[in-house]
Amino acid sequence: MRWNLRMKAAEAGIWKSTELRRLLTEAGLEISAGKMSGWWTTTPTTIRLDDLDMLCSVLNCSPAELLICEPDKVAARKPNAAAEGADGDSTPPPITPRLGRHRSEPPV
Repeated sequence: MRWNLRMKAAEAGIWKSTELRRLLTEAGLEISAGKMSGWWTTTPTTIRLDDLDMLCSVLNCSPAELLICEPDKVAARKPNAAAEGADGDSTPPPITPRLGRHRSEPPV
């Protein structure tokens, strides 16, 4: 997912995070300066649905305009097709247990 908050804010004529924070406060959502800074500068790992709903209301947009799907990145994270067997079966390689650091075999 790509976080598109700054672009949507710019389209709404909002150029500073403090201005968006003020508009959110007027709409009934008081957030800390740190949280606003996090939303403004990075992609949040989580966001409350109520907060997302308020952002969409203030920016007059939909959640799909703020959270843009990136299917290419999802496809890149899938296991490589070359790792699949000849019959298309993607069986993982056998797991061999590793002994801890400098441990010897247990007695018989």
